[in-house]
Amino acid sequence: MTDKAIIDKYEKQCLSSYPLDTSLYDRFHVKRGLRDKSGQGVVAGITNISKIVSSKEENGVLVPCEGELYYRGYSVDELVDGLMKDDRYGFEEIAYLLLMGDLPDRGQLEEFTQALTDFRKLPRNFTKDVILKAPSKDMMMSLSRSVLTLGSYDNKADDISVHNVIRQCLMLISVFPMLSVYGYQAYNHYLCDDSLYIHHPDPKLSTAQNFLRMLRPDTKFSELEAKVLDLALILHMEHGGGNNSTFTTRVVTSSGTDTYSAISAALASLKGPKHGGANLKVVQMMKHIREHVHDIEDEDEIYDYLIKILRKEVFDHKGLIYGMGHAVYSLSDPRAQVFKRFVSQLSKSKGKSKLYNFYETVERLSAKAIASERRIYKGVSANVDFYSGFAYSMLGVPKELYTPMFAIARIVGWSAHRLEELINADKIIRPAYKDIVEIREYKKLEDR
Repeated sequence: MTDKAIIDKYEKQCLSSYPLDTSLYDRFHVKRGLRDKSGQGVVAGITNISKIVSSKEENGVLVPCEGELYYRGYSVDELVDGLMKDDRYGFEEIAYLLLMGDLPDRGQLEEFTQALTDFRKLPRNFTKDVILKAPSKDMMMSLSRSVLTLGSYDNKADDISVHNVIRQCLMLISVFPMLSVYGYQAYNHYLCDDSLYIHHPDPKLSTAQNFLRMLRPDTKFSELEAKVLDLALILHMEHGGGNNSTFTTRVVTSSGTDTYSAISAALASLKGPKHGGANLKVVQMMKHIREHVHDIEDEDEIYDYLIKILRKEVFDHKGLIYGMGHAVYSLSDPRAQVFKRFVSQLSKSKGKSKLYNFYETVERLSAKAIASERRIYKGVSANVDFYSGFAYSMLGVPKELYTPMFAIARIVGWSAHRLEELINADKIIRPAYKDIVEIREYKKLEDR
């Protein structure tokens, strides 16, 4: 029997033996995906890092409300407004807030920014020997491999003291943009036969500025471009302990493993299209809609096509309108509400206002279409991914880097949660699963 025939045989066997009766989830009160039907997550821990508000109590009943997001007690709306008012970059400042617990004063911010600058370098020959010699078309695999390999260069890789983990986290936060961009340059050169250029970061520039500088052949960018990217990084930086990649960080950290393994596990989670790949799916979906409707200003035609998407008749036949809906938020995602204002400004500067209006139209009509086609237990609205892919495309960020962009931001939140788990938790995280044999025995007793 050939290898293929053997695997085909095993596949059929698995497909016959693995499926479960999904009605048992309700019968035994199992919250599938650790969430109930209204989107409320099972409480698995306590955190002081961020807070998500999607519902409020009225007369003893939880009702959906406009979404709110807080970093260390500060509203994201207020933080962004403060940055825009003073016209300054905020990634480094908000990273300090999440990691250290409070907003920095001028001296603390300068010290922290300098620390990130000092860490913004890779081991000797790392770019040549690790990134360039093994290019990959999958940037998340490239990033994960680089993170694990950095552990081989660290003499204290397994030291999980708070002092050492802080050092490791600051280093990873600093080099993630380099690992991502250089990984793309290697792929673009060796696998796509394009020119190879490696630009070193400028110590005088912010994280957002350096990303654009390293990415672009001429190293040039506008202030508006860098400010929009800076904002995107802030809004993706942290989102509570329950999102899949952050929860992965905490689960793996609770086992006592090293920082490089924990962050690599988080990257593996983020790589999944149900988590980190949504912004690319939005861009692909919107391109598909534009190619298949005759008039992108005809709302009736757009609505009818959205219905076809939901009915699995067109696009990827999954029945999903990507970028719409969220596991927690219902009436609105505060990150999307903040971000779309700046995406609008960027679209005007790029001559893309008509395309931005199309996005707004699809956003509005999608909520209506989903409400008519689905039995929903809570409201549905655009999430931050709906506009982030559009913003990245206007910034010239290649689609291969959309998910790594998410990682460049979220590494800050992962680091904060790793530290909080190390400092406070003393038990390995281990939920329970109900055994199907036990269920069968239960059913036998019921049937007597």
